[in-house]
Amino acid sequence: MSAPPRLEDAFAPHLAADLAPFTVAAVEEALGPVAAAALHREQPLPARRALAGRRDPIAVLTRLFLLAEPVDVTDLDAALPRTTHEGAVRAGLVEVDDAGPADGSGAMARALVDLRPYAADDAQWWLACDLGEAAVGGPLPEDHVLGVGGASLTLAQWTIRTRVRTALDLGTGCGVQAFHAARHAASVVATDVSQRALDFAAFNARLNASAPGAFAGRRLELRHGSLLEPVSSPADRHRYDLVVSNPPFVITPRVAGLPVYEYRDGGLAGDEVVRRLVSGVADLLAPGGVAQLLGNWEHVAGIDWRDRVASWLPPDVQAWVVQREVQDPAEYAQTWARDGGHLPGTAAHDALLTGWLDDFAARQVESIGFGVVTLRRAKPSWQRLEELRGPVHGPMGDVVRDVLDAESWLRRTDDAELLGARLVVAGDLTEERHGLPGAGDPQVILLRQGGGLGRVVRADTALAGLVGACDGELSVGQIVAALAQLLDEPEADLRARLLPDVRHLVADLLLRVP
Repeated sequence: MSAPPRLEDAFAPHLAADLAPFTVAAVEEALGPVAAAALHREQPLPARRALAGRRDPIAVLTRLFLLAEPVDVTDLDAALPRTTHEGAVRAGLVEVDDAGPADGSGAMARALVDLRPYAADDAQWWLACDLGEAAVGGPLPEDHVLGVGGASLTLAQWTIRTRVRTALDLGTGCGVQAFHAARHAASVVATDVSQRALDFAAFNARLNASAPGAFAGRRLELRHGSLLEPVSSPADRHRYDLVVSNPPFVITPRVAGLPVYEYRDGGLAGDEVVRRLVSGVADLLAPGGVAQLLGNWEHVAGIDWRDRVASWLPPDVQAWVVQREVQDPAEYAQTWARDGGHLPGTAAHDALLTGWLDDFAARQVESIGFGVVTLRRAKPSWQRLEELRGPVHGPMGDVVRDVLDAESWLRRTDDAELLGARLVVAGDLTEERHGLPGAGDPQVILLRQGGGLGRVVRADTALAGLVGACDGELSVGQIVAALAQLLDEPEADLRARLLPDVRHLVADLLLRVP
């Protein structure tokens, strides 16, 4: 494996200017929808076919850095006119075969790193990482530095993006979460156990210092160390307004001979890495500060997963844990054995699966959950753990913030105060009514959330009537009283029946507190 790329500050603007046309949209246009979708699924063949023989700059850079195909240095010079192939060699991005191919057409450049565009909101960056499985041609090295994967995108999507003074990225990898945070934080500290990963993050920070939607490189401090160790000094306690972490959460057997990848394996048994982070990260939060991290946790026979994860949560925080996926042990083992580049049917692949399945069986693990943990250092403290496997709609940061605020408001609000509240219907809420043809009344009424988690609540006539009347003018108590008369039901009984439902609707953001 080659050394990580390196970039002098004075040279970085030239490379960034050359890469400016190399955007996500330009790559997708060059590939076409079929090949672009296949490449997102890590199937490069359609992309290779789509770009075969093309020498335009976008095709050349895509073939070189995304598909790991050799390209003629004259084509690379045309694609990077300020940098040239010589500058790319000095930066550690490519190597050049001076002998050239047998037909004598010229020297060929080969990528030493994966370098691709990344778009988020109005940001346009380029992120370098190690070459992937297709380029390596086999299992990945254990110190492999990963690029932006599904977990990275999930965390970026769920992170609250309010402006803060200080942010911390635990396990930064190539730096993507730190770069997102730097756009709304005055200063960012990023840590990783892998010095190689920190070197990639430093390269990416220099490259993108002047990119569209960029961050100031001087605001990013990189620290080497495992988990919470690099931020264990007294100066770090209660310092950070935001902590994000896509940690090495993969549950890997501690068996001799099995590979341990730095980007995903924390070196501890079971889900201990996630437990330690969840239990300890709150000490780093400033008052009102938020920590958001991804994790796997084991579903152990006879124990509800909510009880296990709840036992990790600090007592003095507000905690929202959302389980997004569940896999059985065989499926989980297959996923991560394949992730490292070990092909099914090989002896190495079978040894990995055996190690995983034996490990899970020894601890009576029936399944493995994946989800998002959000903690806020604020009063009143509370815990909410739930499973929501459906798709999410758009960025989730504002949704997370609003759920934290809604839950906190509900914990401070007794039933008398709730009856006096003037609630409003959420702007993305719609009502569906279903019934048999010709029937006068609907048999099913559904309240459907259009954004966020897309929750759907089945309502009876009374609850649907209450929601429909929540326009901020009448209090909940006034609406309940009117419905009691309309439905000819004792007001006290209707109030007792509806108030728990109102609390759920507020907590799930279907009803809003003005």
